[in-house]
Amino acid sequence: MSQDTLSADVVIAGAGICGGLLALDLTRAGLSVIVLDAGPRYDRDQIVQNWRYMPPANKAGFDYATPYPTVPWAPHTNFFPDNNYLKTTGPDATAYKQGIIKGVGGTTWHWAASSWRYLPSDFEMQSRYGVGRDFALSYDEIEPYYYKAEVEMGVMGPNGQEITPSAPRAQPWPMTSMPYGYGDRRFTEVVAPLGYDNTPVPQGRNSEPYDGRPQCCGNNNCMPICPIGAMYNGIYSIEKAEALGAKVIPNAVVYRIDTDAKNDITAFHFYDPDKNSTKVTAKRFVIAANGIETPKLLLIAANDKNPNGIANSSDQVGRNMMDHPGISMSFVAAEPVWAGQGSVQMSSITNFRDGDWRGEHSAIQIGYNNTAQTSKAGMKALATGKVGRALDEEIRRRSACGVDIYVNHETLADPDNRLTLSKDRKDSLGLPMPDVYYDVGEYVRRAAVTSREHLHTIAEAFGATEIEMSDHFTPNNHICGGTIMGHDPRDSVTDSWCRTHDHQNLFLATGGTMAAAGTVNATLTMAALSLRAAQAIREDLSAG
Repeated sequence: MSQDTLSADVVIAGAGICGGLLALDLTRAGLSVIVLDAGPRYDRDQIVQNWRYMPPANKAGFDYATPYPTVPWAPHTNFFPDNNYLKTTGPDATAYKQGIIKGVGGTTWHWAASSWRYLPSDFEMQSRYGVGRDFALSYDEIEPYYYKAEVEMGVMGPNGQEITPSAPRAQPWPMTSMPYGYGDRRFTEVVAPLGYDNTPVPQGRNSEPYDGRPQCCGNNNCMPICPIGAMYNGIYSIEKAEALGAKVIPNAVVYRIDTDAKNDITAFHFYDPDKNSTKVTAKRFVIAANGIETPKLLLIAANDKNPNGIANSSDQVGRNMMDHPGISMSFVAAEPVWAGQGSVQMSSITNFRDGDWRGEHSAIQIGYNNTAQTSKAGMKALATGKVGRALDEEIRRRSACGVDIYVNHETLADPDNRLTLSKDRKDSLGLPMPDVYYDVGEYVRRAAVTSREHLHTIAEAFGATEIEMSDHFTPNNHICGGTIMGHDPRDSVTDSWCRTHDHQNLFLATGGTMAAAGTVNATLTMAALSLRAAQAIREDLSAG
């Protein structure tokens, strides 16, 4: 086993959106940066081809991982078939089957680009409603970083439109939302008389040419890949950072973290695919993997001074795993709706994001899935046994009238929802894979009773037939918790700057630090927290 050594001002483990934005911020400040990612580099054209030639059943089943081939030294979740990378147990095991990919650019290669801000109340769940936990910072403290992330990513939003509830803004969105396609327009019209406010989703994609990327042309292929690059993903920030001198090393699996007598971090060690080891030293260290991979690495890297894992004197690493457990419904409407014009997620119902009732049950978001119905319609039509013109007509009818809707629920931080290291499943480098125990809790179950009623009410308004509703909670890949922030080192992993309590020179730029899940996609909040961490690192290094 070889042992080379590299060095920089800052080393970042993880080249997704958080690592990319942080690397770009630091290189702009003149710092030397090395970015390590466990997975490979992806080629957009190849991923498009992989998607194009994927079996129809995979497309109909919303398989977004297969176009990104998993590698044995850095496996990620793949459910067609299930590769058993992430083992989930507990009352709601199915609700934590998260879809992630490993590779330069991270999982934002195949996200829907929803870029919501959390509400001020989401940061104060314990203070306001007596449940869950508070963030270690307020909405006002994160607001400037929200805007900085929106500008960097190129987020479009409903400028000039009043939405309640809505997070306060000091400045408008960098771009104004694209107009709805027919499906979102019709959905909005049908649900309005029922008292539902269906509003535009802020999105990290271009409604006009922006930052060298083209305007979205409505390919409706956002998941698993935007073929023209109009949608932001982490690769853009990584490439900008490289142009400014950052060194990006793919296929670099961090497995060991060294500490000194003061418990400061002194080095990361990574394996290449052949298990050759390289040591990286730096002044500041960052783990910017997702909320599964970050606690996994901290636990794997346990050493003599930190026998329970790096940054884990509180025993909170791997605990408080959160997502937005969902309930989904599909049906055939009595009229054409024609999902598929524009991006895959254009609008959602926001009436139930906040209220005093959050002390009793979770807030929810109700959404219309604008993904084109053609693949699913084709599979359903073939199952009828029709052929020829009758089959063509059936495919067209189902493509036009098929509707997918869903409800996402907020979860509360619960230390029993826990990631641990597998005792028997290992990757090709001999590193353990993650296990997660998950229970959404009664807080979510109480809300879900009404959630199902909302979905049935909407389906009835569309004259629905062939109604299918999930009988269990489904995952949404909005991974929060696992390395939770707080003021008290005894019950949290990081402070409000994402600096670990145990190691003054180690930062965790990840959704894992988030103390509450809210009801909306977590990506923009992760990005804002990462940019705030970048400021702390810059201030540290400028001070000597």
